[in-house]
Amino acid sequence: MFRIHPAAVNSRSKMFLESVGEDEAESPCLNKLTVWKRSSMAFRGTDGFTVFDRQGKLAFRVDNYSRTKSCSEGGGLVLMDGAGNALLTLRPQMWSIHSQWNAYRGESYSCSRSGQSMTKLRVFTLRRCSRHLLHSSKAEAEVFLRKEAACRTLSGQAPDFTIEGSFERRNCCIRRSSGEVVARIARKRVKNGGVVLSNDVFSLVIKPGFDAEMVMGFVIVLDRICHKSYGPVMCS
Repeated sequence: MFRIHPAAVNSRSKMFLESVGEDEAESPCLNKLTVWKRSSMAFRGTDGFTVFDRQGKLAFRVDNYSRTKSCSEGGGLVLMDGAGNALLTLRPQMWSIHSQWNAYRGESYSCSRSGQSMTKLRVFTLRRCSRHLLHSSKAEAEVFLRKEAACRTLSGQAPDFTIEGSFERRNCCIRRSSGEVVARIARKRVKNGGVVLSNDVFSLVIKPGFDAEMVMGFVIVLDRICHKSYGPVMCS
């Protein structure tokens, strides 16, 4: 599994955080995260995410050495908390025409070796929306939570969440099946100014009480599928 546990965020990450401001008009009740599309490791060729909370503390991270590692070599992405504890493992579904990914609790590679059922560990499945492929829906992705009585196939099931808008442009929201918006992704602006930062830096605002860990799992998968061609793929 492609991850390591650095002891602390490097100085470049801290300098970056100081340059990013918060919109003080926003409700302090909201869980506002600043997502940096960069691994907390400074090594060339690394790929991942570094995520800070409102207080500037490291909330989540993903450290990955390559976007091109084969699934057969143990490929997947591990979402960790700031201390390096594995929260979710995200793995692509092989030969999926919808660029489908599955999320598992903890570090799925270790769990599978210990004999635990991967199905029971699955938290959610996220895939590109089939109607979006046909340009007949504003939702570009859909999320299905694992249910005890769920069938093996997602055919005919209504999604539990949809992602509407454009993740690639950093302008989208995550909506429940009821229509309630639980999180928004937006471009990030520099403190005390109107300068908009690059797409590598963006805001993730989550409704109070909603699972930030799961939302970050959505973001990681969206980063993998929203810029790709629409043909079937083996893995990311």
